[in-house]
Amino acid sequence: MNQEASNSTSSLLEKDVVDNPDFVTVGTITADDAAMTCRNVDVHYGDKQAIYNVSVDIGRNEVIAMIGPSGCGKSTFLRCLNRMNDTIDICRVSGDIRLEGEDIYDRAMDIVLLRARVGMVFQKPNPFPKSVYDNVAYGVRLHGLTKTRAELDEVVEKSLKKAGLWNEVSDRLDKPGTGLSGGQQQRLCIARAIAISPEVILMDEPCSALDPIATAKIEELIDELREQYSIAIVTHSMQQAARVSQRTAYFHLGKLVEVGPTDDIFTKPTHGLTEGYITGRFG
Repeated sequence: MNQEASNSTSSLLEKDVVDNPDFVTVGTITADDAAMTCRNVDVHYGDKQAIYNVSVDIGRNEVIAMIGPSGCGKSTFLRCLNRMNDTIDICRVSGDIRLEGEDIYDRAMDIVLLRARVGMVFQKPNPFPKSVYDNVAYGVRLHGLTKTRAELDEVVEKSLKKAGLWNEVSDRLDKPGTGLSGGQQQRLCIARAIAISPEVILMDEPCSALDPIATAKIEELIDELREQYSIAIVTHSMQQAARVSQRTAYFHLGKLVEVGPTDDIFTKPTHGLTEGYITGRFG
């Protein structure tokens, strides 16, 4: 197919996704065993709609990667899963999102508790201006999860070990977390997230600010954490999605175009837009 024909095809496919109100996601949106279920999720910022009718599950003990061009809505959707969008006054989320069957947008839902159950790791490492120890202990203390200092010490050590950081910081727990390298800071933020025993971990481009060596360590850690947690990761790197995830969801202009096993998405995508993005025709 020549470039002009290719661009024309992509344009028609894009128009189909944007203009067709009955557009249906390609692939199986359900997981065999779901920790979270999302159905018909819409997001508006004032009068502007950012997410259109997205339905997808987050499976237990799986990593699901969310990929797509910049501005396609993948991070906006991710933030719906622990109500981070609540912090934006003009943002309105509708649809049905459930964690272990509980409606997370129910008025009775304790948002602080929800964010303990659905932890988040951001694009840029954001350790608190506290010691390494106090960074990990912060949420544990906030939620009253331990009764003694010995119990707290144990949680901090276990969390740092799970994050692959204990051997590097065990002799400087009282030093500022901000004094660590970028990759170490990100693993510290992951240790802080898992210290309060979440059920789901959300990661919004957690490696975009890191060098290749630090990125490799985070990816190895993600694979290990999958044994205990459900993980949803937004990434701009298709190679990273291919390495760390079991399922991949492709977003385009606020709509979920295709979702399926990662190997299938990257080797035999069903939708033309997915194929166009994977093969580099746009994005």
